[in-house]
Amino acid sequence: MKVVLFDIDGTLVKAGGAGARALNHAVEEMTGYKDACDHVQLQGATDKTNFENAYKVGAGRKPTKKQLETLTRKYVARLPVEVEISVKAKKYSKVKGVEKLLARLEGRAGVMVGLGTGNLKDGAFIKLEPSGLMRHFSFGGYGCDSHHRAEVLKKAVQRAARLSGSAIKEREVFVIGDTHRDVEAAKEAGYHSGVVLDGFGDEDAIMRSNPELMTKDFSDLKPWLIWLGLERDPRGVRRGTYICPDSPIEHAHYGSTGMDLRDIETGIEQLREAKRKATGRP
Repeated sequence: MKVVLFDIDGTLVKAGGAGARALNHAVEEMTGYKDACDHVQLQGATDKTNFENAYKVGAGRKPTKKQLETLTRKYVARLPVEVEISVKAKKYSKVKGVEKLLARLEGRAGVMVGLGTGNLKDGAFIKLEPSGLMRHFSFGGYGCDSHHRAEVLKKAVQRAARLSGSAIKEREVFVIGDTHRDVEAAKEAGYHSGVVLDGFGDEDAIMRSNPELMTKDFSDLKPWLIWLGLERDPRGVRRGTYICPDSPIEHAHYGSTGMDLRDIETGIEQLREAKRKATGRP
């Protein structure tokens, strides 16, 4: 059973800053401080972390448990308003090609599609509602599950296992995001990692995190389907030989040629064998 987990912001949709505006509104209501999110790095973190950090900017200290619960309620209450503002301003959009990829995965035997997002569960559903994409997801891991992205992903896989009634192997989990934090969380959990560069992540940071697959968006589904093991590579690269590159050089070589070190070594050995047969020498 393959499990494919999608981040939301910058991977499935772009909500035009609706989440940050809703959180700013909630913090301002509670502390009087405007635009707290201007001083918080939101991308790639969980809402639990973002809410605590934004409140600390406004109040000068971390929120108590009760204050965090109040902040969360205010955020969730405000978020639909901000999403609607983005939609009306034409600042809400689906990431290019993602609907086509989800359609290809939907109903595919042996494939489960879920969410692996830092958004609260309620927030995730609100952000996805205008896109119509929520129908593709029957489970997920959310920012309310943990402060840590790797734990969020593991929770999603646990839920997938319960739904399928079977154990899910780490090598069969594929995480798709748009920031280096998505990649780092996937690696920490022992899962595969793929990234779209047309989201909110920093490209240099993404490159340093070394995901297995990087593309601008989902316009070309071929690389994604090959990476997921759902289509054969037209170059004939053996599935599973390029999972953990030994160096950036190997990574770059694979990207340009479709061959990894094992392919090169196999090719050299085949040449040696052909030479031995041609010359009759050992």
